[in-house]
Amino acid sequence: MNKEEKKIRRAFKEKNWNAIKTSDSWQIFKIMSEFVEGFDAMSKIGPCVSVFGSARTKSDNKYYKQAEEIAFLLTQKGYGVITGGGPGIMEAANKGAKKGAGKSVGLNIVLPFEQSANKYIDNDKLINFDYFFVRKVMFVKYAQGFIVLPGGVGTLDELFEAITLIQTEKIGKFPIVLVGKTYWEGLMDWIKATMLGLEKNVSLKDLNLFKIVDKPKEAVAIIDKFYNKYTLKPNF
Repeated sequence: MNKEEKKIRRAFKEKNWNAIKTSDSWQIFKIMSEFVEGFDAMSKIGPCVSVFGSARTKSDNKYYKQAEEIAFLLTQKGYGVITGGGPGIMEAANKGAKKGAGKSVGLNIVLPFEQSANKYIDNDKLINFDYFFVRKVMFVKYAQGFIVLPGGVGTLDELFEAITLIQTEKIGKFPIVLVGKTYWEGLMDWIKATMLGLEKNVSLKDLNLFKIVDKPKEAVAIIDKFYNKYTLKPNF
């Protein structure tokens, strides 16, 4: 073993990822490490629902308050809550879970701006990621449902990835609920008129993979109704 190999092995053992970035192949170990740590932590948590939405939503916004109420109601039904760990809607959901004495999980992502872990995450359930794709696996694998409040590009990314995975049968079907008809109706009108009607790039049954509601109780009821019919199990 030469000096360079020894250096990289030592960096891996110490989780000094900057030293490993000199080699693409060795970077695989950093990715593996994030998967292993995530799987190990998340597999012990139990049934959860992932709540998504904008990091920019302020605490006086109605969607912030709805996210907090949704999370609280989920804990009263026995679910933990998973968020992206940051501010805005994520903070609200973790706050609601904490208020309901339920499990409050934060899958934080290291970013150069905007994202820092909120204070309502359980101390032993904050996991930090460097890779978006590893983090997204955790959202899907360990969630029994998605509740999506108004958000930006990242929120849309997580929403459409979940729909795609269910549509292509790469994961088991689970409930996806969009909250805020006023916010989502323009997008849905375009999907129905253009994607479905004009271009026929989706099928009518694809639109049944998610529901749109206005009230927190409606969102939680859809999750609860689904699991009164189907057994809780890992998504893949």
